[in-house]
Amino acid sequence: MNLPFLKYQGTGNDFVMIDNRTKIFPKKNTDKISEICDRHFGIGADGIILIEEGADYDFKMIYYNADGSETFCGNGARCAVAFAKHLKMIDQETTFTAVDGSHFASVNDGIISLQMIDVSEFQVKENSIFTFTGTQHHVEMVNDLEEYPVYENGRKIRNSYENPGSNVNFAQQLNDTTFRVRTYEKGVENETLACGTGVTAVALAMHKTGKTESNNISLPVEGGLLEVSFNEENGVYTNVFLKGPATFVFKGEIKI
Repeated sequence: MNLPFLKYQGTGNDFVMIDNRTKIFPKKNTDKISEICDRHFGIGADGIILIEEGADYDFKMIYYNADGSETFCGNGARCAVAFAKHLKMIDQETTFTAVDGSHFASVNDGIISLQMIDVSEFQVKENSIFTFTGTQHHVEMVNDLEEYPVYENGRKIRNSYENPGSNVNFAQQLNDTTFRVRTYEKGVENETLACGTGVTAVALAMHKTGKTESNNISLPVEGGLLEVSFNEENGVYTNVFLKGPATFVFKGEIKI
């Protein structure tokens, strides 16, 4: 059978969006998920997002990496909000649920502001910081991000962590409130043009380690610009918001 889909992207992170309220998508078929995400033989995407009915919530978001593993994705969640609005499941504001819990989000002229989970635990090492912002993230500062071997070093670091591994973010400080970021994503097993949970991890890590005193951080990524704002008290980060565009690309049908 043929299943309709829409393609969305958020600062270059691209996703196949499926209305799965009828529960017909084969969730356990990881080969099918990988096939759809394949950029040569499928539609091509960093991941697949299913929208389903959510008990006590406007909707439920289910996210699969390109390898079929389930996790949370910040840019994916922003695109999910835009897709839910397209489906007329929400208007300008929403509360939805995902694998890491509930999220609030608002829509304003194509810009999605997404509330992330609270964060209080950081593993601060000599050259890196590790934290969880919906999924696992390693943050490391470098001097020349333009020429840095993100794929080679990111892959090594990603595999140095125990299963399920960690996403790896390399950051370069541009000024007091701006950090450029490039990310190697587990599940995709490559550098992506953006990572929402990744820039969130970078923003909080830079504040945690005193690289910035601002609670509103600009984060240029390969696919555009994201912003992260937050409150901090006694080492606990709350009201963490990821803000950026979510854009419709095209629509079609998948044979499943």
